[in-house]
Amino acid sequence: MHVLVIGSGAREHALLLALRRDPQVDGLSVAPGNAGTAAVADQYDVDVTSGDAVTALAQRVGADLVVIGPEVPLVLGVADAVRAAGIACFGPTRDAARIEGSKAFAKDVMTAAGVRTAGSEIVDNPAHLDAALDRFGPAAGQRAWVVKDDGLAAGKGVVVSADRDAARAHAAGLLEAGHPVLLESFLDGPEVSLFCVVDGETVVPLLPAQDFKRVGDGDTGPNTGGMGAYTPLPWLSAGMTARIVDEIVKPVASELVRRDCPFSGLLYAGLAITADGPAVVEFNCRFGDPETQAVLALLESPLGQVLLAAATGHLAGIAPLQWRDGSAVTVVLAAENYPGRPRVGDVIAGADRDGVLHAGTARRDDGALVSSGGRVLSVVGTGADLAEARRSAYATIDGIRLPGGHFRRDIGQAAADGAIGLGGQ
Repeated sequence: MHVLVIGSGAREHALLLALRRDPQVDGLSVAPGNAGTAAVADQYDVDVTSGDAVTALAQRVGADLVVIGPEVPLVLGVADAVRAAGIACFGPTRDAARIEGSKAFAKDVMTAAGVRTAGSEIVDNPAHLDAALDRFGPAAGQRAWVVKDDGLAAGKGVVVSADRDAARAHAAGLLEAGHPVLLESFLDGPEVSLFCVVDGETVVPLLPAQDFKRVGDGDTGPNTGGMGAYTPLPWLSAGMTARIVDEIVKPVASELVRRDCPFSGLLYAGLAITADGPAVVEFNCRFGDPETQAVLALLESPLGQVLLAAATGHLAGIAPLQWRDGSAVTVVLAAENYPGRPRVGDVIAGADRDGVLHAGTARRDDGALVSSGGRVLSVVGTGADLAEARRSAYATIDGIRLPGGHFRRDIGQAAADGAIGLGGQ
């Protein structure tokens, strides 16, 4: 089958490499792609937010399956347009994608499904902000204020701070921009990302992962789109993973079916493992970045066949997923000033090696590889255990040169040191 992947990041590069390993995939296209994906698939320029443009490209290349990577096209209904043309599409409808596109909708679904999540309140009027802040954060006996943009914010619309002035400034800025604000209670406990391929009420979990949102070592600095990830989690039992599926993902999938907007695609549960069990931090409607890069590095099952089964309503009939032994670690190389406005156009040296996945990269007219975005590259290392996977990833990224580039040195370190633990799993 011929697969068209929509997107331009390291997530899409990882998807393409995994799809290429599927013996039934005999053609790959990507749009718009980047300098790295150009070596893996036929590359096309397209407006990924336009359902008509994506559908026309899928018809032009003879795609049997379209896989939509980023959240924005999904929230805008691009998958609906592709399906309406009779082409199989891996990605939820516009209605189902509200699980990520509207945090208020997600909270309503979780409440109806009886799923544990943080207490929350929507603020859409600046006059109500101060009183609402008093009901959260240290003012209410919690460790910090959690302030979120109710809509899409590319992973950077969240502030978690014990400083009321910082929390208030972020909330006020969102309100001034016309964005409703979601205030949440703080969830204590290590975080987990669990990807599940979903087809209505059928749920197939992938390996659990943990990502690192803050820009600096020791979880310091502002939130980013993600600076690294590792999988599997040596401190998380198989029983807890099953509990997440049974207590959280399946009830939410069933509730979306009940609301006549069944989910078909990748449902991402971001969770905190609290003393009372797993609780939802957020849901996403697509593969997460940078966790995808690590998770797919260990997948042995044919990815294209799994995604096609979900897209065509046959997920329940697939064989159990098979995984490589060992661990995988992703470390993100970011451009100078990221997560602020990144410096672009710098020449990248040493990136032509195994385990390097491109994101914000482009080719200059003279053939030089240059940076074109904030998260420039993802480096994936694998090994027999987490320590070996970390050594592999950092050995590779240390050989790459990008002026002003920066990355975290502590991805997966606490887990490798045995410093993360849960009692009573």
